[in-house]
Amino acid sequence: MRSIHKSELESVYRRLFKKFGPQHWWPGETTLEIMVGAVLTQNTNWGNVEKAIQNLKRARVLTLKALAKISQEKLGQLIRPSGYFNVKAKRLKHLIDFVMQEYHGDLKKMKRESLAVLRQKLLEVKGIGPETADSILLYAFDKPIFVVDAYTKRFLSRHNFVTPVAQYHDVQKAFMDGLPHDVPKFNEYHALMVRLGKELCRPTPLCAVCPLKDFHYSLIYKCHRCHRALLEKRERLRDVSYPQCYVCRNCHRKT
Repeated sequence: MRSIHKSELESVYRRLFKKFGPQHWWPGETTLEIMVGAVLTQNTNWGNVEKAIQNLKRARVLTLKALAKISQEKLGQLIRPSGYFNVKAKRLKHLIDFVMQEYHGDLKKMKRESLAVLRQKLLEVKGIGPETADSILLYAFDKPIFVVDAYTKRFLSRHNFVTPVAQYHDVQKAFMDGLPHDVPKFNEYHALMVRLGKELCRPTPLCAVCPLKDFHYSLIYKCHRCHRALLEKRERLRDVSYPQCYVCRNCHRKT
């Protein structure tokens, strides 16, 4: 991936903020609710997460003690709207057990941990990957770390900043190196990227109305129909009947 200049990152932020305004993200009333939401939002949309969280509130189990006590099976039924509920129930139990054992259920003590140490500990919790860990760190504990998700990578790939196979930490490093380590800024920037990905930079994008349509955008090595980046040259699917054409894995059209 090529280096992203600070001025470019700031320009993207200004354009998105002008287009969408403040996002007021993350929508959670407590630290614990944000932590739970970070796990539940894996592979689903926020509307489904909200339904699951409301179930937890109605059952009066959205506390550390109650979540530690409830059975995994019952927890799974309560969070069923979020999808993959058995897997997520297991991950939530792992996270709650970690908080209870490592910090004796004291979230304030957990917040006092340094960013580097807490991040490493979270990543050691089974089922907690970099995006979930960083969402917890940024939104629940106000730690200055940039959250990278599929929306961010999609935008950067389409605008020729990264390759489609760029790794999480490489993309994150570009933002960490190029922006001041400011929690509100990281918070708003990530939320704006999510808004962009949901409304405009979709799998089939709405480029004509995008505020970033003239920002290093091109279709070089991208499918001209769905705009998804093609694979690296050695990995592209070549159509033997059309030697100069490649087939997009997404929409299966020659390009």
